[in-house]
Amino acid sequence: MKMIQDIIIKPVITEASMDRIADKRYTFKVSKDATKPEIAKAVEAMFGVKVEKVNTINMKRKPKRLGVHAGYTSEWKKAIVTLKSDSKTIEFFDGLN
Repeated sequence: MKMIQDIIIKPVITEASMDRIADKRYTFKVSKDATKPEIAKAVEAMFGVKVEKVNTINMKRKPKRLGVHAGYTSEWKKAIVTLKSDSKTIEFFDGLN
């Protein structure tokens, strides 16, 4: 069985993700093999909120260069979690706005 910390790796803090907070939509970097029900249960257990739905996106690798050195970014999975309207907000993100 996976632990909560194995499913949710870290929050994604970008301009676009911060704009979604007003609609109670939060963005997280999650494990590549995590499923939508696992992500929903992990968010509910970690933050004590009610999840309405989870959207996931597999972020592909991108080529990057630094001088003559070429490589790729790593692949990862992003989850956008929408909370129910009667649910409280996630306090971690409240301090960022």
